[in-house]
Amino acid sequence: QVHHNMAIIEPGLTFREYADRAWDIPSEFATQRYYLSAHGVGMTGEYPYLYHRHDFAESGYDGVIEPGMTLCVESYIGAEGGKEGVKLEEQVLVNEDGTELLSDFPFEPDLLE
Repeated sequence: QVHHNMAIIEPGLTFREYADRAWDIPSEFATQRYYLSAHGVGMTGEYPYLYHRHDFAESGYDGVIEPGMTLCVESYIGAEGGKEGVKLEEQVLVNEDGTELLSDFPFEPDLLE
């Protein structure tokens, strides 16, 4: 999810277009999802809030991804009622050509399967 969503970010993409192209969480994990698939950087989730496709109509708003924005692209996958899950997050800087990954620490391969 994180890598897919990082790959679709580009300047000029609207928040709605992002939601429509973003990775869909499998239905068995949807109720436990983190409410955003990406957001701005700050003390908490900051502007812009990039919602999942199924939440966009109720909570989303339109805007445009622009060069210079720093976004946290994230995922939480855990089964409803489960005691464990995996939350992953990467920070990217939007530039004229797409994104630049701001971390050089790789994910554990087992967490990506």
